[in-house]
Order: sequence, then C-alpha cells, then structure tokens
Amino acid sequence: MLDKHGIAKRIAQELQDGFYVNLGIGIPTLVANYIPQGVNVVLQSENGLLGIGAFPYEEDVDADLINAGKQTVTMIKGSSLFSSADSFAMIRGGHVNLTVLGAMEVSENGDIANWKIPNKMVKGMGGAMDLVASAENIIVAMQHKSPNGQSKLLKKCSLPITGLACVKRIVTDMAILEIAEGGGFRLLERAPNVSIQEIIDSTEGKLIIEGEIPEMKF
Repeated sequence: MLDKHGIAKRIAQELQDGFYVNLGIGIPTLVANYIPQGVNVVLQSENGLLGIGAFPYEEDVDADLINAGKQTVTMIKGSSLFSSADSFAMIRGGHVNLTVLGAMEVSENGDIANWKIPNKMVKGMGGAMDLVASAENIIVAMQHKSPNGQSKLLKKCSLPITGLACVKRIVTDMAILEIAEGGGFRLLERAPNVSIQEIIDSTEGKLIIEGEIPEMKF
C-alpha cells in the first residue's frame, strides 16, 4: 500500500496546467513537493497566500511564511500575500479549480466528514466548509481504513458532515476511486501490490468494478 507521500505523489498527477489549487491540512500539503515537471499550477492557502512553493530546507525556513496548517512554506516567483478575507472571497467566488482535502469519512454519494470527532475539542470547522461548497472539483486524500481497521469509505457518514455530495475523486493508500453518478465508489486504479479483493474487503460502501483495474503508475 502507499504511504502518505505516495498518495500525495499520485494526486499531483491529477493537476492540470494553469490550475489554481487549494491544498488542505495533512497529506494534501505534501502534493506541493510532487508537482510534475512542466505543469504550472498556483497553490492557494486560505490564510492569505497565493503561490506556495515546496516545503523549505532547514536553512531556508522563514517563520513568517506558513500555510493553513501552520507549516512553514516557500513562495514562488510572482507570489502574493493578502488577508484571509480576500482569500475566502477567492474561494467563495469559485476561482479555485481544485481542492485537495483530507477526510475521516466519505460516503458513497460524495458526502465528506473531515472536521470533527465527537467528544473531542476543536477550534472550529475552519475553511473546510467554504472549500467544499465552492470548489469546482474536490479530491480527497485519505487512508482507506481507520487505525482500528474499519473502512472510511462508507454507505453513510457517521461523523458530523462538512459537505454534501461534493467529493468527485478519492485517492487512498489502496486505490483511486470516483463517485459514480447515482452513488457508489467506482474503482479506477489500485495501488501497487494491492489486490481487488483487498479493496473489496476494505470498502463498506457500494463498490463498482468495471473491467480490468490497472495498477497505479508513477
């Protein structure tokens, strides 16, 4: 199965030239390190940075440059800094082509739960609600199963919902899936050395398998 860097590297292949992309906290932030050569995208952070570069080496760290997850980042040539209000105006105005988010659960009709676990204190939903309500396209980066071995791809989310019927594609440590019209997880690719049966056994929601399922290419 893929580690978190493998998930990020595969998602980076989904980026298209000229895209404005928001990367969520966790695995999605790693996508910045794997953008394919020749593909020019502009990474946006909701705390007010347009033009995020790769993570800095230790000698290049600037504590004033952080992403939404409070990780230090770099800026590419032509980057700009602005208020979070302007950043959310960009998001709510539909000017972000792709959002990559982490998730705790995704349902077979594309609902996402990624902001709160019951009985655990959180500061708030953050920018997730705005992102899932406004983005043209949403890719979820997540582990296929929870630490206790339960599927995170469900018939129906059990955790508090962030957005309804908004997810288009999911990249896990086991597979790439898309939300099919009418509901269900359509299997597109499988991770290296992961069998179809392992994916079936690890997916609670409706799994759609059509024809030969290729192995991921990197």
